[in-house]
Amino acid sequence: MPNLVVIGTQWGDEGKGKIVDLLAAQVAAVVRFQGGHNAGHTVSVGGEEYKLRLIPSGILHPGTICMLGNGVVLDLEELCAEIDALVARGVDVGPERLRISRKCHLILPYHRLLDKARENFKGDGKIGTTGRGIGPCYEDKAGRCGVRVCDLEDMDLVRRKIRLALDEKNVLLAGLYSQKPLTEREVLERIEGSAARIQPYLADISEEMARVEGAGGEILFEGAQGSHLDIDHGTYPFVTSSSTVAGNAAAGSGIGPDHLHRVLGVVKAYTTRVGSGAMPTEQAGEIGGHLQKKGAEFGTVTGRPRRCGWLDLVILRESVRLSGVNSLAVTKLDVLSGLPELKICVAYNYRGRVVEYPPQAEGGLGESVPVYETLGGWTRSLDGIRSFAELPAAARDYVRRLEELAERPVSMVSVGPERDRTIMR
Repeated sequence: MPNLVVIGTQWGDEGKGKIVDLLAAQVAAVVRFQGGHNAGHTVSVGGEEYKLRLIPSGILHPGTICMLGNGVVLDLEELCAEIDALVARGVDVGPERLRISRKCHLILPYHRLLDKARENFKGDGKIGTTGRGIGPCYEDKAGRCGVRVCDLEDMDLVRRKIRLALDEKNVLLAGLYSQKPLTEREVLERIEGSAARIQPYLADISEEMARVEGAGGEILFEGAQGSHLDIDHGTYPFVTSSSTVAGNAAAGSGIGPDHLHRVLGVVKAYTTRVGSGAMPTEQAGEIGGHLQKKGAEFGTVTGRPRRCGWLDLVILRESVRLSGVNSLAVTKLDVLSGLPELKICVAYNYRGRVVEYPPQAEGGLGESVPVYETLGGWTRSLDGIRSFAELPAAARDYVRRLEELAERPVSMVSVGPERDRTIMR
């Protein structure tokens, strides 16, 4: 298998974790290239469920090396807790299995406090952030005042950076948000123990990937959030703080774009979204309830209920274009079983005209009215189905129509959470 980038084509929660886990057995390494512990991947193996936040989904395959690229932001306490939870369940997460870029930026206590304080301050204008400090950490990275993992080898440097940061952060926390100021000691106490523990995991990820390729191994690049949460191309301002499209796999890991050979886009058979922001195909009634309940649509990290609606091809079509998607993996097709008819949004009515791509004006998505195409549903359960030919005719028609509208082949169809409930085409 050539080097492969796996990205989400909606607003996240598409089932990327399952797809990465399934494909990880065929590669030498899995590299995550952006995001923080605000993104969760749920993987079901042998009747057990694993909820991963920072560690790539390939960790459940003993022969696969997992790496966190420079585009990832790290909360050391959360990372260590995730390592401990996996080790307690018999998963090998030693330094020879997990490698962390020295260039990763650290999420510190003042980032978390600022994140929550800002969100509360906005009142009805909340973005829907998870409050885990990811945004403020990326702000410091862009502002060239962040603390990186490599800095932990020089604690005097870390102290100087924290001291300077608190001069600014405490003015905001106390003066604007009425929060108790942080001391340098409080910040250091939260990272000192984890800092020593994480040292054996640190590496030059760019060099590590070159070594893998030099030995003839393939690499899978794992995206965190979906394409429409991208800081540049997503539904701004209701987006995450990093670039989620396939092109960032190069910059966020330290490899040339010529090493990204193929892109697999993961799309849920319907659409979901967590937090604030417009979602044209959202269904608040019986249909939305069916999708949410049968699809167990609750956030892996936060537990928040996901808003559910019909499949939006306008959103998918844009993701295909932005990331150069070669093929698609459709997940949760089984959730549609039992619905008498299905709808696919093929275009929007936007300000008096029909458009096939999302409007770029801020708030434009909220003015977009879906143009639907209706297909027949099916009542038969998809349990036990392991080939495309076994699917009900209406389910096959649904997948084929998705292919036609997206102008990309569907190479995988998931009909359940377990590894073996995946149809390879």
